Amino acid sequence: MTSLSFDQLGLHPTILQTVTDIGYETPSPIQAQSIPPLLSGQDILGQAQTGSGKTAAFALPLLSRLEPKNKNVQVLILTPTRELAMQVSAAIQNYGRDLKTLKIATIYGGAAYDKQIRDLRNGANIVVGTPGRVMDHIKKGTLKIGELKTLVLDEADEMLRMGFIDDVEWILEHTPDNRQIALYSATMPAQIKKVTEKYLVDYAHIKIQQKTATATSIKQRVWMVRGYNKLDALSRILEVEDYQAVIIFVRTKAATEELAMQLNKRGISAEPLNGDMSQAQREKTVDRLRKGGVNGISILIGTDVVARGLDVPRISHVINYDIPFDTESYIHRIGRTGRAGSEGHAILFAAPRETRMLKSIERATRQPIDVMDLPTVEEINAKRIKVFKEEIKKALEEKDLDIYTTVIKEFQEENPCEPQELMAALAKMNHKGRPFLLNKQLDNIKSTRGVSEDKKGRMGGKAIPLRDNPNVKMVRYKVQVGYKDGLRPGTLVGAVANESGISGRMIGHIEIFTTFSTIDLPSSVDKDALDKISNAKIRGRFLNIAPFTEKPPTRHRGGGSFKKKDKKSFGHKKHNNAGAPPTRGKHFKKK
Repeated sequence: MTSLSFDQLGLHPTILQTVTDIGYETPSPIQAQSIPPLLSGQDILGQAQTGSGKTAAFALPLLSRLEPKNKNVQVLILTPTRELAMQVSAAIQNYGRDLKTLKIATIYGGAAYDKQIRDLRNGANIVVGTPGRVMDHIKKGTLKIGELKTLVLDEADEMLRMGFIDDVEWILEHTPDNRQIALYSATMPAQIKKVTEKYLVDYAHIKIQQKTATATSIKQRVWMVRGYNKLDALSRILEVEDYQAVIIFVRTKAATEELAMQLNKRGISAEPLNGDMSQAQREKTVDRLRKGGVNGISILIGTDVVARGLDVPRISHVINYDIPFDTESYIHRIGRTGRAGSEGHAILFAAPRETRMLKSIERATRQPIDVMDLPTVEEINAKRIKVFKEEIKKALEEKDLDIYTTVIKEFQEENPCEPQELMAALAKMNHKGRPFLLNKQLDNIKSTRGVSEDKKGRMGGKAIPLRDNPNVKMVRYKVQVGYKDGLRPGTLVGAVANESGISGRMIGHIEIFTTFSTIDLPSSVDKDALDKISNAKIRGRFLNIAPFTEKPPTRHRGGGSFKKKDKKSFGHKKHNNAGAPPTRGKHFKKK
């Protein structure tokens, strides 16, 4: 079925044109099998890993079925995290950018209600959100789903793992009886099977096995985006890597132009390639990349359109400046290097929130992804000196130096100076005001998140000030989830931020112990936010947050107070990823 093209699936002509403009050529397996039943109104159960292209699998047919004159909420999409909600919302907005009546509301914990309420009242026909906040809006009457046509449960097993399954079932109970349901889950635990049998009717069961892999000749690396901005990081990598030709992938046509301009400003020659260029322009640009040399180019900035069918043997590096939306696109991208058995290099930029996509990419490629460190100032300066010496040597071997020799002799007669000084002046002229070497202080840039480094987080100690907001008063709290529950700092940060509305940057030091953990939060966090955190679940356990020196309260809904002091001391195992972005899993290997 994957041999079908998008124009054979029955999509709305406007959506089909957008898909073509984006550069999609053939549907992925989950898309090819999901689109027809969703267009017909049938329920579906889709088993597919993150990164298989399932967002487009449900977004394209549901956009095709939107009723332009219907001002009610027609589609509700539930996701386990606000990050995924924003990602899905952005993808749908992109797919439906040519639909004049499309209005999307994205609702999740950690954001103010007033903007979300405005978006809902403005006639959103598609709502994307996390279960807790969606349930809140339904209870408040600000989200009305009485005319709902389709409910999508995206990553249902993850919602189960995060303790949202009760909220999901509550929402299901409040949807119309005749609504369509699309449930997507990578795995099928017993409770998801129970939900499927209870709520889905005459559904199509779609199961996709990951079979893709990349050539073993491609060395894959990932740089976790933190501390430096991406442009600075890219500039450093391009300076140190030994490459013949590079394709840098971004998500949008505008980004190809912008990034090419920024690199050229830094003295790194690069050209864009995108769908807005005429076919003749694109062919000319690719031909210059193929030839290289004086009149050619070595760095190309492109969108996914470039990955389909581009064959330039001299491409030694592919850099994913923007992580792709699915694993298939990633495999197409990096397949542009490592051709005909030659060694290729694939470098991926990934933010902490994109860790789950990283795991999916590694599963799909069946290769380990080494975590890379950025080149240091010393490494960059050493490379610059090496290149400079090689350029001098090459120039000395040229046959056409006579005119320059004559001019230099005349200059020395008129302006006596040491030969070394004269050479240094000429080298400085060649750099046109740009510094030859980097300042070592540039390696002292620190991450924008985390806690101050001159403090030690100890159990029983006072809360630690935030590095970037040292004047914010912090309070240490205790939650009833620990190592034995498989807790990681990133999971706790996500749960607290989603439920309370606290920005991730304002979440401080975290230490994880065997049966519980401590977390530092601003003293301004109110009781309502603490109640919501208490009732949040991780791995099926309520957090039951309480000030660290006090006993945790029993679970409560919308009320209650914290108990008196508990002087019992606990042994613990220290964890130092305080307030940091989500840590990477074991599958990432430090190079």
